[in-house]
Amino acid sequence: MRTCLQCGTQIAESLLACPGCRALVHAAKLQQLADAATRSTQSGDVSSALASWRQALELLPTDSRQHAVISAKVVELSHAVDGGTQAQSKKGDGSKLGKGAAGLGALGALLAKFKFLLFFILTKAKLLLLGLTKASTFLSLLLSAGVYMSLWGWKFALGLVLSIYIHEMGHVQALNRFGIKATAPMFIPGFGALIRLKQYPTDPREDARVGLAGPIWGLGAALAAGIVFVLTRAPYWAGIARLGGFINLFNLTPVWQLDGARGFHALARWQRWTAVGVIAATWAATGEGLLVLLLIFAVIAASHGSAAQEPDHTALVQYAGLVAVLAALTRIPVVTGP
Repeated sequence: MRTCLQCGTQIAESLLACPGCRALVHAAKLQQLADAATRSTQSGDVSSALASWRQALELLPTDSRQHAVISAKVVELSHAVDGGTQAQSKKGDGSKLGKGAAGLGALGALLAKFKFLLFFILTKAKLLLLGLTKASTFLSLLLSAGVYMSLWGWKFALGLVLSIYIHEMGHVQALNRFGIKATAPMFIPGFGALIRLKQYPTDPREDARVGLAGPIWGLGAALAAGIVFVLTRAPYWAGIARLGGFINLFNLTPVWQLDGARGFHALARWQRWTAVGVIAATWAATGEGLLVLLLIFAVIAASHGSAAQEPDHTALVQYAGLVAVLAALTRIPVVTGP
């Protein structure tokens, strides 16, 4: 039990406000976080400001006026971090030209990202190296590598675990960008890796950005392996590229906690059916059997459940682009033996 400094009421440890006078228990800490967020905003570090405001939300009663004000600020800053790619107004003029322009803008951004994916990963080398300083990540990565090494040899095993690691660090980078706390990646031999969120996205748009960041970075790793294969003609690099494409494509299945479900979370009904069409067309073009699984769950997601009220053009273009390119990577021929 604690004692309120203003009215002397005894306060249980679990309470965030005094039951007598409603004074905030963590007022001093909240002021520190508000000051830190203000400084970060003024210096242009919006991600750090978001992290401070999200931490402040955890110290405020959910029914308080302060919680509502800061929640609105988090949403505002989140859109600023997102670069204004998601329409924030609800004017709803229904203009097909406007929707098309937004979609083309997102498509251009995605194509530019694909074009410079290798450069993008190289510029994020600091983040990738920092992730390996976490004991749980590094040791579990070594354990997974040991398991895969016994099956396929050390070269393929190392390439595979690094591809999975880059995928997970894509999630980490997006989480850091939106100021969301999470654990370091943890590898599970035979099942890939996972990250546990300590905070949660505020809306479907954030959830989609975080979810699809993994396959985007994973695509970068697979493309890099494919480039090395072209340069060296070493067959295990082709295997790494193909398996990387397959793993990331599987993650786009819109079901359960997979990345595809998080991407679908932000799509309006008509966008979900558009994604169904993209999956079907890609299956017809590539013959990749995994797309049948994606198609089944995409039809279920488009037919049932609640869809987003506002369309998210960026999420749709990212999802569709990932499906097409990753499916193409799964068709890379891998030659084994002499």
